[in-house]
Amino acid sequence: MPKALCLTALVISILVFLLFFSDLLLSMTGMESAAPFRGAHTGIDIVFSVSAAILGILSFFTFREQV
Repeated sequence: MPKALCLTALVISILVFLLFFSDLLLSMTGMESAAPFRGAHTGIDIVFSVSAAILGILSFFTFREQV
């Protein structure tokens, strides 16, 4: 069960990172119409991208200890 929770956290963190990082990247390159949140707030995109990356790293290391 702990392995499944680690993998679930890893997948969710990857999805959140991709969502907010793509919003940040597309809004900075001028393609705001293609951005998921239309580049609403750059600070939120940065905070959520960093938080998702930290969660992904922590869940990866925890999963590695479980094996």
